[in-house]
Amino acid sequence: MLTSDWNPEHIYQEIVGYGKSRHRVNVVEELQEFWQMKAARGASLKNGALVIYESVPSSAPPYVCFVTLPGGSCFGSYGTCPTKAEARRSAARIALMNSVYNEQPTRKITQEFIGATVSEATHTMGGGESGTGIGAYRFMLEQSIGKTMLEFQELMTVFQLLHWNGSLKAMRERQCSRQEVVQHYSHRALDDDMRSQMALDWIAREQEIPGILARELNLAERDLQTDRLAGRELRFPKEKKDILMLASSQVGGHEID
Repeated sequence: MLTSDWNPEHIYQEIVGYGKSRHRVNVVEELQEFWQMKAARGASLKNGALVIYESVPSSAPPYVCFVTLPGGSCFGSYGTCPTKAEARRSAARIALMNSVYNEQPTRKITQEFIGATVSEATHTMGGGESGTGIGAYRFMLEQSIGKTMLEFQELMTVFQLLHWNGSLKAMRERQCSRQEVVQHYSHRALDDDMRSQMALDWIAREQEIPGILARELNLAERDLQTDRLAGRELRFPKEKKDILMLASSQVGGHEID
C-alpha cells in the first residue's frame, strides 16, 4: 500500500526527477533491470525476474495497462493515457517507485509491523480476528518475518481470494487448522488451475442465486478502477475480476477444463 507521501502524483514527480539525473530514463527498461538486479543478488522470486505487462483491449483512448511484478504485486496505469505505449510507461512508473520504496526498512515484515497491520485490518473489517480471515492473515505474516511486503504479495493474494471465495470458512468448518491451510497454499502458485477452481465455485453460486455473478463482477470492476486511479496495489481486485470473468464466460457453456 502507498502512504499519503507516496501517492501517484508524488511517484510521477520522483520518476521525473530520477529521469533528469539520468538524462533520460526508459522506465520500462529500468523496472526490468531493477528486478533482474534483485534476482542476481539472491532474491527468492518464484517466477524469475520477468516483469509482465497486460494491456486492456480497447480500440480508442484512454488506454489502460497493468504490470505484474516478480513475486505477485500488480500495478496499473494512472491518469488518462492517449496511447498504449504511454499506458505501459505509466504502469511502469508506479511499479518502479513501489519497487524502490519496498526496499525501505519499514517495508520489512517484523513483529511490530504485524501488530500495526493486523490492528488496521481488524478496524477495517469492523470485528475481531475470529471468523474474518484476519487470524489467518496474522499467521501468514508471522511465517514471513524478514521478507518485504512485495515478496509476501502472492501468498497474501491467495489467502485474500480464499477468504473472498468462502474457501477459508469451508476449511475451518472441516476443522482444518490455520497451519495446515497456510502450509498447503504456501507451496501453490496462483495459477490457471486455482483460478479455474474458484470460477467453478462462482458458477455453482450463480446456479443457486441467479444474478450474483453479474453483481459481484460489477463490484470487482468498480473496485479495480477505483484502486487503479488511486495508484494502489491491484493484484487482489484484478484476480477477482479475472476469476469472475472466467466464470461468466462459462455460464451456460462448457465446463472449465
